[in-house]
Amino acid sequence: MIRPCRFPDPTLFPYMPLLEVTDLRTGFDTDYGRVVAVDGVDFSVERNKTLGIVGESGCGKSVTALSVMQLLPRPAGNILGGSIQFKDRELVEATPDVMVDVRGDEIGMIFQEPMTALNPVQKIGRQVSEVFILHKKMDKATAREASIDILEKVGIPSPEIRIDEYPHQLSGGMRQRVMIAMALGCKPDLLIADEPTTALDVTVQAQILKLISDLQAEMGMAVILITHDLGVIAETCDEVVVMYGGRIVERAPVLELFANPQHAYTKGLLRSIPRLDRKRKTKLPTIEGNVPSLDKMPSGCRFSTRADIEHDEASITNRPAYGEISPGHWVEKCPYCYQPD
Repeated sequence: MIRPCRFPDPTLFPYMPLLEVTDLRTGFDTDYGRVVAVDGVDFSVERNKTLGIVGESGCGKSVTALSVMQLLPRPAGNILGGSIQFKDRELVEATPDVMVDVRGDEIGMIFQEPMTALNPVQKIGRQVSEVFILHKKMDKATAREASIDILEKVGIPSPEIRIDEYPHQLSGGMRQRVMIAMALGCKPDLLIADEPTTALDVTVQAQILKLISDLQAEMGMAVILITHDLGVIAETCDEVVVMYGGRIVERAPVLELFANPQHAYTKGLLRSIPRLDRKRKTKLPTIEGNVPSLDKMPSGCRFSTRADIEHDEASITNRPAYGEISPGHWVEKCPYCYQPD
């Protein structure tokens, strides 16, 4: 059953969330039992806004995005609980047929590895055209023209030639632009960009981020940007979610987070950014230790294994409260990791 949105007409409520994720739990069945990769995640994103999700590898960023898109590897991966409200739909309960209509048309996604996301044995034109044929019911000739137009829009030179080439004939930056073209071909309401600048040189990274920003301004869509790069977050996002061990440890407007971080993990991430005012050739501060594997995560404060302050048994065992400390600023209130200034 698809549950209706609380406000059925978004035009009457322009500041309502376009996407609202509540208490999302996602797990995977393994040979060692079930592990929970996303554990009670809450966030929302409004139209025309950009939400950044940041954290180390394995913290649950990509699994959260795949949960929203219902692209978890089955049968091992499953949403265990929570709600994903998108416009007037409850996506957790949506049927596969409904999700086929939503994906690509209303929610677009740029995947992390363009070389593996694109089919290596199919020409670019066939892969881009599929979006228009499936969602816009175009014939092949019309879809080809639409594909050339969108490839030109994302900055691919000579798109009428590139459309007949294979992915391996394109550079990394051009393959990423093809992924953006496929994600934005139907002008979706929401774009999920999962590490869109990974493995690209700095100049191409800046071009890709500017392209996404320009297209967002033109189309009025919301963007969820998943990245490791706090510099990218600072430059492009309106709000930031900091994830660790499958949970959100801090969430705040971007300027508030950088000016007033409250959780020890967030402070550790910010300290690790290279700064021009530091003494030259000094070692960058790091967060000691490694993220525990999912089957060995503490049930309480998950950062307890790496925090500077030793935790007591109660904080390791009992999950900390997660609450709002100022308007729009939320933090996990572990007595040892919540460090208000």
